[in-house]
Amino acid sequence: MTVLDARLPLVFTAVAIFYLCILYLPSGYYRSYADPEPTAHQFDYKNSSFDWASVSLRHPIAQFTSLPTESSSTLPLVQYDFASSTKKPSRARIKLIAERRSQVKAAFTKSWQSYKRHAWLFDELTPVSGHGKNSFGGWAATLVDSLDTLWIMGLKNEFYEAVAAVAQLDWADTKDTACNFFETTIRHLGGLLAAYDLSHEEVLLRKAVELGDMLYVAFDTPSHMPPFWFDFQKAKDGMLVAGNHDPSASVTSSSLEFTRLSQLTGDHKYYDAVTRVTRFLEDSQNFTRLPGMWPTFFDMQNVDKERIESGQTSLSWENGFTLGALSDSLYEYLPKMHSLLGGKDPVYEKLYRGATEVITEHILFRPMVRPSGQSSATNILFAGTVWVEDNGLRLDPEGQHLACFVGGMYGIGGKLFQEAQHVELGMKLARGCAWGYSAFPTGLLPEIFGLQPCSTAGPCDFEPHNGADHDSQQPLHSRMGFTHARDARYILRPEAIESIFYMYRITGEDDLLDIAWDMFQAIRQSTETELAFSAISDVTETGETAKLDSMESFWLSETLKYFYLIFSEPELISLDEFVLNTEAHPLRRPRSR
Repeated sequence: MTVLDARLPLVFTAVAIFYLCILYLPSGYYRSYADPEPTAHQFDYKNSSFDWASVSLRHPIAQFTSLPTESSSTLPLVQYDFASSTKKPSRARIKLIAERRSQVKAAFTKSWQSYKRHAWLFDELTPVSGHGKNSFGGWAATLVDSLDTLWIMGLKNEFYEAVAAVAQLDWADTKDTACNFFETTIRHLGGLLAAYDLSHEEVLLRKAVELGDMLYVAFDTPSHMPPFWFDFQKAKDGMLVAGNHDPSASVTSSSLEFTRLSQLTGDHKYYDAVTRVTRFLEDSQNFTRLPGMWPTFFDMQNVDKERIESGQTSLSWENGFTLGALSDSLYEYLPKMHSLLGGKDPVYEKLYRGATEVITEHILFRPMVRPSGQSSATNILFAGTVWVEDNGLRLDPEGQHLACFVGGMYGIGGKLFQEAQHVELGMKLARGCAWGYSAFPTGLLPEIFGLQPCSTAGPCDFEPHNGADHDSQQPLHSRMGFTHARDARYILRPEAIESIFYMYRITGEDDLLDIAWDMFQAIRQSTETELAFSAISDVTETGETAKLDSMESFWLSETLKYFYLIFSEPELISLDEFVLNTEAHPLRRPRSR
């Protein structure tokens, strides 16, 4: 017997002990649910034909603000403890949920295969006519936006085929003279970062750095604030200027993506750029016409603190305040940035608390609805718009599908900042939008709609709009309490299922799964085409719906991802491991050290 032969039993014993230790380590300690296995994929990488990192900045920063490193206590858990819950689903229930998940995956696969066949490397597929069109620079928006969904759904062959295409993207190859700074950040940069966080494929991070370097130049303005449109030639010439009437969300909603890029690369310049925008929000929060909130439009050329406090900026006269279009993700990113930074910068809690205090008092309202089941007027809420006028505040009880994200925001904020009331408000807001789906013949909520408001406390008796009675001659939504659907489109938006998903993951309330399934069936019934799924023109129609031949990339990136995740195991993209950007791209939260 050789020495090696004598040692073999010891070697086998050591290996066995090692694997037993791994097996019985606490869940999440050794490998996160979404951590990838090592791969040996090789990609033909093509550098972009213009290196934006080489641009000489006209307004350079002398010293970057670094990512915060101060020690902080562990953040409260956001996600419901499903593993310890006594409410265990039956085998039949588990089987049913799995079948629903497979049907969502089938809808995604159908859409993706049609995109591959008819619109590969275009930004979008036209789901009726079967062509490709470019809406976002021609940088394959649907492909990049779908990367993490492919991974999450286990479509690994399709994922790696898409990654090979991403490796060839050239950010200088576009027919456009400018790109939308906000959309490019949330769809392309967010998509690349999330796909890297899930797969650890280096080519994705390399492409993200290339794009991040391009978008970073948007901050090379006299005020160091980004413009709405990123003009390529002006950026190269150092002639960019921030706008003086830009949508507030568009110029303040790059913090998650730029922060994650700094976390992954160790380059603090990206974080420095967005934290300057955050300090502008901090300086201005209490100097608007509705202190605590920010108006719909910003003058980003004049962000000097003294000018803000003296009322010499548009903040002092802009009078519209909303959580809907043009403002939405400004507010959404406040609790999410707190989460991504591990609570190490208290400014985001300060901004969130200041804003939600005003939102809760002035923006949220109860609609008059016929009390039946979950539509009782006491348990649903909507977000409207407030106008500050000479004689006081005026609530416009007009809702937007875009604003349906607010339920999820309140739920996340309520858990992170230990505000139980916010979780309750989040549930009422999420259920409000879900109830709104059921009020229309198609089972879908329109883009913009009006409701009859009632007081936030006390009785809320239904009063038919314009004397309408409740017989079958009246449109369904009128009988339910809606006053109009002035933009009756449904364009495959995700915000309603987004909040239902968040509130399910936060509370574990099982009936939300059935609400989500009703929503998915309604969407599929009214939007499916031979090739994929299409936006429709009017949710108040009965019978066959008129298709708009449009399928924006968020259908694959957000809407179907949220449906898939709500019917999946809760450990898949846990809210305690990931922060989802406004395009539903999961960015990994750094582990506490």
